[in-house]
Amino acid sequence: MTDDRQERIRKRAHQIWQEEGQPAGQHERHWRQAAEDVDRDSAGKPSKAKKAPAAGKAKADSKQEKAAAKASKPKASKAKTGKPKKAAK
Repeated sequence: MTDDRQERIRKRAHQIWQEEGQPAGQHERHWRQAAEDVDRDSAGKPSKAKKAPAAGKAKADSKQEKAAAKASKPKASKAKTGKPKKAAK
């Protein structure tokens, strides 16, 4: 594995981790996903031209905003009847 490729995978895995809300225990999945993303990007590029930084940042910001909005919504009650649960005696 070249140093450049490994560094790109590391950065992408970190980005995935942040976008998902920094969950613990998902580092292997993030690394595999990042490697696939980097390899896919490399296969589709005829040269080593970099993407426009604004485009990548906008996409990441959008995902972060969606995750933040989802996290801030109150959780729905699991009771199907809508009636409050009785207290245990």
